[in-house]
Amino acid sequence: MSLIPVDKSELTLGAPLPWTLYDQNHKLLKAQGEPIDSEGQLRSLLEAGPLRELVWESASEPSPEAMDEPPEIDLSDTPSGRFTFYDMNLKVGDRVQLQPPAQLGADRHIVKLIGYVDPVSVLVTAPKVNGMRLPLLEDESVVVRVFSGQNAFGFHCSIKRVCKVPFDYLHLSFPDEIQGAVIRKSPRIRLKIIASIVDPDNEGSAPLSGMIVNISSSGARVDARNPLGKAGQTLRLSFRVNLHNMDLYLTANAVIRTVLRDDDANTAAQPPVVHHGIEFHDLQPNDSMILQSLIYQKMIEQPHTVV
Repeated sequence: MSLIPVDKSELTLGAPLPWTLYDQNHKLLKAQGEPIDSEGQLRSLLEAGPLRELVWESASEPSPEAMDEPPEIDLSDTPSGRFTFYDMNLKVGDRVQLQPPAQLGADRHIVKLIGYVDPVSVLVTAPKVNGMRLPLLEDESVVVRVFSGQNAFGFHCSIKRVCKVPFDYLHLSFPDEIQGAVIRKSPRIRLKIIASIVDPDNEGSAPLSGMIVNISSSGARVDARNPLGKAGQTLRLSFRVNLHNMDLYLTANAVIRTVLRDDDANTAAQPPVVHHGIEFHDLQPNDSMILQSLIYQKMIEQPHTVV
């Protein structure tokens, strides 16, 4: 049994415990489902340094949380799925996904939020393809998708103004209605880990390299200068993590779920980057436990890395 510490914020007075608690000697403190009845009992539990069993999720079925970019969101009239602009928690510089009109193709493009004026306009950088600005026209309708926290959001808007000075950017209409859905169940943390990547179906191929920029217990986002493969392709990643000042080496099979090129970064100082949303497959229990522990450590020691 693998045990991890329980933080004070995870214990709620009067609420049934979601897991069984143990002391530092792995002896039972309180059973799952039992409530914490009083402040005194809560203090006693905390003084004992409570632990709970580490659990991990199965990766046998594809899960949306392995996707690093927002999946398709139904923008039909669904009252329970309505959100406000501020529910998206957007900040200047955040990447959002813009889907142009159908005549310009089915590709979605990563752009950056420049700012907004409620309820007038949302400003984003202009999408580019191979360094060239996408030929969008004023009054055309586009779809914007955003991935924030545990939610994916989407909304329709129109292009109010195409600006070229002092750089290429767009004025979009401020959204009247935003649809959203919870798609990520396990927490994801930001980090930077270099990974060696091979195609397990072609063992003789030269290894590629990529940067893991965020990770969860079931998936990750891997950035690379060139595509690592197509959606549905299997990869094998080898990388090193530092857990409690110990270097641990992991090898994991993964399936590519999304591939998106960030053409906005196509400059001499910042070459274009290809983002890959991957889902881990057939993780060994020990490797899964290491990932869970790494995420928990980061959440406690560096809460600002949680995405």
